[in-house]
Amino acid sequence: MFHSFYRASVICSLLLPFCLAAQSPRSVDEKLYHLGVTGDPEWQEFEGKTPDGRRLDVKFTATKNAAEQTLFVRQRDVKLEWNVELNGRKLGKLFLMEADLVQSYAVAADTLRDGENTLSVIPPKERDDIIVGEFKLDPRPPKDALNEATLDIRVIDEQSQSALPCRLTVVNPNGSLFPIHSADAQPSTHNTQPPVAIRPGVIYTGNGVAAFGLPAGQYTLYASRGFEYSVRTQHVVLKPGQKLTLRLPLRREVPTPGFVSCDTHVHTFTHSRHGDATEDERMLTLAGEGIELPVATDHDLLADYSAAVERMKVRSYFTPVIGCEVTTRKGHFNVFPVQPGSRVPNPLIDDWPRLMESIRATPGVRVAVLNHPRNIHTGFQPFAATNFNAVTGENLRGPDFTFDCIELVNSSALQSDLTLAFRDWLALLNYGYRIFGVGSSDCHDVSRYIVGQGRTYVKCKDDNAANINVEEACDSFRQGRLLVSMGLLTQMTVDDTFGVGDLATGVGELMRVTVTVLGPSWISADRVEVYSNGVKIREQQIEAQVNAVEKTRITWMIPKPAYDAHLVAIASGPPVTGPFWAIPKPYQPTSRVWEPRVLGATNPIWVDGDGDGKFTAPRAYAKEIVARVGTEPAKLISELAKYDEAVAAQTASLCQAAGSDVRKNGFGEALKNALPHVRRGFAAFATALPSK
Repeated sequence: MFHSFYRASVICSLLLPFCLAAQSPRSVDEKLYHLGVTGDPEWQEFEGKTPDGRRLDVKFTATKNAAEQTLFVRQRDVKLEWNVELNGRKLGKLFLMEADLVQSYAVAADTLRDGENTLSVIPPKERDDIIVGEFKLDPRPPKDALNEATLDIRVIDEQSQSALPCRLTVVNPNGSLFPIHSADAQPSTHNTQPPVAIRPGVIYTGNGVAAFGLPAGQYTLYASRGFEYSVRTQHVVLKPGQKLTLRLPLRREVPTPGFVSCDTHVHTFTHSRHGDATEDERMLTLAGEGIELPVATDHDLLADYSAAVERMKVRSYFTPVIGCEVTTRKGHFNVFPVQPGSRVPNPLIDDWPRLMESIRATPGVRVAVLNHPRNIHTGFQPFAATNFNAVTGENLRGPDFTFDCIELVNSSALQSDLTLAFRDWLALLNYGYRIFGVGSSDCHDVSRYIVGQGRTYVKCKDDNAANINVEEACDSFRQGRLLVSMGLLTQMTVDDTFGVGDLATGVGELMRVTVTVLGPSWISADRVEVYSNGVKIREQQIEAQVNAVEKTRITWMIPKPAYDAHLVAIASGPPVTGPFWAIPKPYQPTSRVWEPRVLGATNPIWVDGDGDGKFTAPRAYAKEIVARVGTEPAKLISELAKYDEAVAAQTASLCQAAGSDVRKNGFGEALKNALPHVRRGFAAFATALPSK
């Protein structure tokens, strides 16, 4: 009997691949459908194309299912909620993610009918162009259909050989993120396997260990750990019943000595109640993307991550900071650090001066950040033309701004024009504000947006990620010792001595300005620019260096201005399209055209051009000029020859406020003989005025 059983077992094992192949999914409909509104495309790629409709109903024949089965659906560009129904029974929703992916749905017993069946994709009320289709039915339940073969992954640090938190990304031959099966789909210390956070095609693991199932077939696996590390790409062919073990080393590539990686805008579903990342999952994503100083900024409450980092065993990788996103009807502000147990600032205050009083009175708070100033929430846009002069930096709503920082890059809420927030910020600096730029992710999700994709590098002691000096970091936020990053790290010095946040004094007639651009081997840069008082004074194209970490190091000898000026360097490059770090589309697009870029920017170096040992902003120079020579056009135009475009624009603003309309003939005649920078300054201000 033993021998008969053994022979039968051998025969079954030999036939297993063929048995499993017989269970492979059958195609319900191979077509990919474009769903949208005819004549109102969301993106340029859909212009001139007629959608297949707003709603999709696919008819197919089947037999009644006595047991659970699995439906596979491919989708792309899904921004809003679309329901998926089979014969009127809801299976779920399309996954909220713009990336190309395959989603799996459990089809309960008796959902299918003998004969004709209808699979429906039901749209939201709002416009949302999507691609959906390639519907397949597998006669097995998801735990079997997704578990034909097993991958056992160990990701390690190449140098230390120690386990490394990371993100694993899995795509099929089409490049679509593919659903994964794991017995440990939700992080928990009670599971025997290491905790992981799983979404279609994505796993975050806090210790580099993950075991998961996939259908037999071909896949590409990416192991990554955010901006500072290499990416390991592994192509695999999985056979039914196979267990494949992979050991994947990652290399630290981007050096950041003396800086810590910070995300000033982090959410969880647990506390903010939108998105999908639970608090435990957020700990894994933070560790997996290499964020050393995350600020918890759930809406109008205080989230303390200290217990969660212990549960997920990632305490050694970062120092969590308690913060809050103060979510008012007239703008959102991230504030930190906040002492545990404090009352949050009052979000019902719409008046910004009173709101700032409430924020500053909150125990522990040292930094207030204006979030996404060009986004619209509750019908209000902080930097709308009615609220803000984007040329001069004036607050048209009243008193001066008193927040400390402004989001220049918010990777979950990008602008169609990536330079818009930078121009607004440079105008603020010209007005005389000491408001500094930050990068953040505003991430609510595990995979739809990537936590820490937009980030800030903060000058701070960085030898122990688990014990970062938060007070020292806050000092850097308030002094502008910050670098803004979304794929690149840009640094600048003046005379090899002065860096961001410094007042460069005693400089010679020629300033030695050096800009260094760094990034991992999987990102490239093609342009670097230097701005003086918001005006581009140097630009250079960068020749792509394959696999190079230092993208460029450029030194310019720039004449020292006779007046003070702030210098800012910005580098950019082509977008990352790989599924492990793709740049997302704008959240509130203002154009159907989207041209993504990676970015890296400095905060200002303040140049003491007039040699008085302090910094004078363009607005202050303009005030002094108007006080000295008045608003008579000819005298003003002559005096402004000594300055730059920024001082000219600020002077035009002061003249307008004093009742001398810069669009009238007196200025028009005087400007005919003015130097180009003066004409540009007055013209820029005039275009920002409301139409007559």
